[in-house]
Amino acid sequence: MSETPFRVAVLGAGYFARFHHEAWQRLPDADVVGVADRELARAAESGATAFDSLETMLEATRPEILDIATPPPTHLEAIEAGLAAGVRAIICQKPFCGELAVAERATALAEAAGVPLIVHENFRFQPWYRAIRAAIAERRIGAVHQVTFRLRTGDGQGPRAYLDRQPYFQTMPRLLVHETAVHWLDTFRYLLGPAESVYADLRRMNPVIAGEDAGHILLGFAGGVRALFDGNRLLDHVAENHRLTLGEALVEGTEGTLTLTGDGAVHLRGFGSLESTVLLAPRTWPGFAGDCVHALQAHVLAGLRGDAPFENEARDYLTVMRMEAAAYRSAETGTRQTL
Repeated sequence: MSETPFRVAVLGAGYFARFHHEAWQRLPDADVVGVADRELARAAESGATAFDSLETMLEATRPEILDIATPPPTHLEAIEAGLAAGVRAIICQKPFCGELAVAERATALAEAAGVPLIVHENFRFQPWYRAIRAAIAERRIGAVHQVTFRLRTGDGQGPRAYLDRQPYFQTMPRLLVHETAVHWLDTFRYLLGPAESVYADLRRMNPVIAGEDAGHILLGFAGGVRALFDGNRLLDHVAENHRLTLGEALVEGTEGTLTLTGDGAVHLRGFGSLESTVLLAPRTWPGFAGDCVHALQAHVLAGLRGDAPFENEARDYLTVMRMEAAAYRSAETGTRQTL
């Protein structure tokens, strides 16, 4: 821990921003000096000093870290404001800046200022994917041949789909890939390295929404390795909390298989065996989805202390945005896209 906690200011107090507020407050190396939102009362619910504008908050609090947890159209302006205020690091939620050209501009501005810009892509920080990556690195399942994730959130049926939690999902022209599958585009490359190709077959199952809510994305990796995202937001999986893992996964290799179940457990079955062992037991996690928001924030603090290199800096994350764009091109043209 640093002698003085890092001063953190958060922009946003909506549904998911509240996970940011709560997680920062559990980090002894961070001091939340302000939360800004257009709705002042909502910002005040965080328990931190509330502001109704980013500029006012930056001037009053002089934070070292700006955490942006607002919709994509606000990202570039907020990043520019943070850089002008002299922050040491910026964290920005995904979808990062909404469009690739805007994201590239934000990335260039941060790099010119010498300020780390980290995209808040937290799924790779979920404990089950950390455990899976460690098992792959230790060759617990030999050479990996395929990774499969089956997204089954169970929240996309009927005329009231998403209205109780994230109503803007109904009007997003691009939903499944842009808002959801990008988590696994990043997670697959975290587990397997750079992807070489993408093929996507996307469809809309619920007529009340604007975008796609089901589909398959097949990614190709070096050596013939494949990763399959099989997503359907209308169907469910076995879990008390469908938002813990959002689905189930298989990681298959020449010497065994890793299985992620809906309770957050990771099991290892050796090739040819009928028995499995538990690599990561299920438990009750605070925060969101294995406490991954907290883990990402702790990772950023460690990076600022010089203890570890940053993951998902903006320049690197542009790769995920290009993978997303390729998936949509593939679905539109019916062709495999080379990355």
